[in-house]
Amino acid sequence: MMQIEILRKLVNENKIKWSVHCLERMGERDISRMDVKNCISKGEIIEDYPNDFPHPSCLVFGYTVDNKVLHVVAGTNGKELFVITAYYPNTIKFQPDLKTRREN
Repeated sequence: MMQIEILRKLVNENKIKWSVHCLERMGERDISRMDVKNCISKGEIIEDYPNDFPHPSCLVFGYTVDNKVLHVVAGTNGKELFVITAYYPNTIKFQPDLKTRREN
């Protein structure tokens, strides 16, 4: 299971890899790098994806610098943090708490 402390340490050390795809999506969604860093620094892991390839990843629930709820999917190899995507969750896919995924 991924530990939020490891992700926070990598954020604090600025050991973050941003994919072109991720940055494009963030731009379309008006999400900044600071928003993602804030989400991970103060957020909590709500889903764990230990079998993701090439690195285990997780879903982090947190907030932007403007206090909007944000989800960040990130992975790590223990040395670097890989930001996979970031988005504003909605109640179509999540319960009103925006942490619990709805059943299909």
